[in-house]
Amino acid sequence: NGYKICDDYIESLKEGRLKAQPGCTESETLEALILKELSAIRDHAGQACLRNLSRHNAPLTMAVCGSKGSFINISQMIACVGQQAISGHRPPDGFEDRSLPHFERRQKTPAAKGFVENSFYSGLTPTEFFFHTMGGREGLVDTAVKTAETGYMQRRLVKCLEDLCVNYDGTVRSSVGDVIEFTFGEDGLDPALMESKDGGVVDFKHILEHTRNTVPHLIENVDITSDELQKVVTDTISEIIGKRHAMFRKQLESFINEYFKKQTNTTNFQKIAPNIWSK
Repeated sequence: NGYKICDDYIESLKEGRLKAQPGCTESETLEALILKELSAIRDHAGQACLRNLSRHNAPLTMAVCGSKGSFINISQMIACVGQQAISGHRPPDGFEDRSLPHFERRQKTPAAKGFVENSFYSGLTPTEFFFHTMGGREGLVDTAVKTAETGYMQRRLVKCLEDLCVNYDGTVRSSVGDVIEFTFGEDGLDPALMESKDGGVVDFKHILEHTRNTVPHLIENVDITSDELQKVVTDTISEIIGKRHAMFRKQLESFINEYFKKQTNTTNFQKIAPNIWSK
């Protein structure tokens, strides 16, 4: 149906019945109408295939969650590669008034102007492959130019920010003392310390070591076993946290149990082999 509509547009141009769009010639109007129709063909074919894909399909999952690829890529793989564009237009006529030597002169049909009706799964014909390389070459150049532009942009940005640092009063200042932020990141949180190695939100081991080195011991030589101390800590956690934040409480209790287990094993080893321990 889409091909027939394109053929009707071409016949209208030959017979002089095609009405030119504002600011365009008849030929430019024909190109715009055909390009619009062929783009709709690819979209409709892609949507029909996407509706029949399993929700467990791997490329579909990647496109939906945004990790890589898009619905257009899936449509090109299984339905129709679609119209190949060069600088936003169909491939122009080159040698001998035709896009490729395989077609007649001044031919404007979809196949002669870069429309690829096959999918990557079904395989492209030789002429479709040639048209696809035209669009792919432009994409490679565009990617290389964008990489250079964004890379230089990042370098300039880093150069502008290289003298910023967090001062002892908590403000972010430049090398001459100008205040950039009153609090780092507006919340004062250090991203390097916001996650532990196991993926938890709180690094309990880091907090324990920090407390040991900053909080003085108020009571010396307390005669208490590891089991008794563990019970006191567990009761305190239950009293403070209660039933709220079940995941946090579970992680904290797991860390405490593991810690006291190590302490108990160390104490038992000291009792069993005091001579080895002293050495």
